[in-house]
Amino acid sequence: MNTSQPLSAEQRLEQATDWWSTSIIDIRPGVINTRGIPIQDLIGKISFPQMIWLMLRGDLPGAEQARLLEATLVAAVDHGPQAPSIAIARMSVTCGLPLNGAMASAINVLDDVHGGAGEQCLMLYQSIAQLLPEGPGPHPEALLDRAVDQGLEAFVAEHGKIIPGFGHRFHPIDPRVAPLLALVNEAAEQGHVAGTYARISRAVERGIQRRTGKALPMNIDGVTAAVYGELGFAPALARGIFILSRSVGILSHAWEQSQQGHRIKGPMPTSIPYRYTGPKADAGDAATVE
Repeated sequence: MNTSQPLSAEQRLEQATDWWSTSIIDIRPGVINTRGIPIQDLIGKISFPQMIWLMLRGDLPGAEQARLLEATLVAAVDHGPQAPSIAIARMSVTCGLPLNGAMASAINVLDDVHGGAGEQCLMLYQSIAQLLPEGPGPHPEALLDRAVDQGLEAFVAEHGKIIPGFGHRFHPIDPRVAPLLALVNEAAEQGHVAGTYARISRAVERGIQRRTGKALPMNIDGVTAAVYGELGFAPALARGIFILSRSVGILSHAWEQSQQGHRIKGPMPTSIPYRYTGPKADAGDAATVE
């Protein structure tokens, strides 16, 4: 709205104050309140996973909710220097980047293909959950399988044949899945979570085998998506929390590489050649460049 009247000093101050608004933190001289809780009442009294929950959700989780969140953070920390993000962190250090630059370079590749499977898988689970009738579960297996088949059909039609969260290029059976599912089952039996997303995840595993005739076991992204679904996190936060977890591995590898002292390491040792597939030069007809 255009006005010919200049703003008063009080109006300018109010406009500047309203420029950013947040319900997350209140900072004033001598005061730091996170979601309304003084920081001195949090330090030494809550865990880092509880702090993550508080920041993202606005309240403190129950003990079992915090335990499940912590378990997912622990499970996804690292997957070795062949993981592209870890390799990039290590190569960045050998090119002279400090830790923050190496971490930023690595985190920037945690996008849809490498890093986004947990978010995509939770979206799939949610689409299946919406096909189930409302009311208390657990739903009969036949009903769940029918919803899974519909959900997979729609997902493949929109996104292609790759189902995020299932199958692994390295592990025939991902060793992180069973302990996480066991924790979810335990929490569900005690009434701390509903167990719906854990059941959906196992039903999707069955559904993929029905569709393809092949067993594609659940991987870390599939099981953590189930945990995040049980805990009520939005799909986008599934990726964000994964990045928090993987950042620890990235930092660890970047630091280790900085201590090894190598310079300008590429993805392979120089003793291993790459494959050239372009036109071959005629050895008897050397080109002249002026």
